[in-house]
Amino acid sequence: MGSTLIAGAIRAGLVAPEQVLGCDPLPAAREAFTQLTAAGTTASPAELADACEVILLCTTPAQAAAALRDAAHAAAGQPRLVISIAAGITLAALEAASPENFRVIRAMPNTPALIGKGAAAYCIGTRATRADAVTAGLLLGAVGLAMEMPERCMNMVTGLSGSGPAYVYVVIEALADGGVLAGLTRAEALKLAAQTVLGAAAMVLETNEHPAVLKDKVTSPGGTTIAGVAELERLGLRHSLIAAVSAATRRAEELGNA
Repeated sequence: MGSTLIAGAIRAGLVAPEQVLGCDPLPAAREAFTQLTAAGTTASPAELADACEVILLCTTPAQAAAALRDAAHAAAGQPRLVISIAAGITLAALEAASPENFRVIRAMPNTPALIGKGAAAYCIGTRATRADAVTAGLLLGAVGLAMEMPERCMNMVTGLSGSGPAYVYVVIEALADGGVLAGLTRAEALKLAAQTVLGAAAMVLETNEHPAVLKDKVTSPGGTTIAGVAELERLGLRHSLIAAVSAATRRAEELGNA
């Protein structure tokens, strides 16, 4: 995800490759980062923290605090903006693990950022400035939708848009399975299912109409669509998706409290 965000920022002209330094302990990961971004890399977190004014923190939740402490030691009092994408880790925890010269922003992007169709939210810490918020918005917005939100919403965002692509992939796969059951080939069914989800999502975003209104426009009396919708309601698709978002939100809260 860090590589994707940086590649998007470079494509958008926010930063040049020579202004970027990637860090990973694995040589293969560093090579992949350079291939994607044309930027340099290092295996040393200390070197990165010493060289970069903006640090994109892309660790696991369990590694975030230690990485911040290492960066703080290397930065040696120099001001730094840290944008963390570690799931569940609160601004308070991030600020507690970093010195006063570190301004912290918490963000949650999602994987469709890989193709410039991401959905992300971010919130700023007590030491961050409006200029820092603009920086975060530009970075995340370079690969899709970026929304500044209060921190109380961040775990909810993780449960919805952060984890949401996986739910949609399950829906696409299930739609394709239904097509195969009806007699389509796997390739035909998968392409039709994916394009149908893409088109329906675009209709919601571009018309600004409520999904229920759009659904009703497709659902004629006694027709095929209402027969399918009735089965979805009988089998609980709506409840399953709501429960998935709730479960992922709770898990994000657990990660933040671990």
